[in-house]
Amino acid sequence: MADRYRPKPAAIRAREGNPSKAEVREGVIVPRAVLSEPDWRDVFKDSPAANIQEANIRCREMASAEWRRVVPILEVAAGLGEVDHSTVKDLCVCVARIDQAERDLSERGLMVTAERGTVKNGAATIAAQYRS
Repeated sequence: MADRYRPKPAAIRAREGNPSKAEVREGVIVPRAVLSEPDWRDVFKDSPAANIQEANIRCREMASAEWRRVVPILEVAAGLGEVDHSTVKDLCVCVARIDQAERDLSERGLMVTAERGTVKNGAATIAAQYRS
């Protein structure tokens, strides 16, 4: 149940369309913008090595799919503005990198053989850091 003595935050009132028509301070509202999808080739550059190129192509596809999945929802639910472009782009890059690390874990396993014997796959640490 809503508390009638405490007003809703201005961001929530703006997101809901301000049904009460109460005045909202202009400094609080972020003007909405239609965010254009970045060119993922700038982030995941082409490489002469075939295995790296294949991974970068998959990362581009994953980042693009995440952009197309998340941005329409956030534009409605949160009222994305131009200032949010880099944050959403970083989210998509993180999702692509987590996918890349998880694929490496699936292919090579959690433990890998190295010069000093069996060690933890570095992709597990990378995936954990991206998730945090």
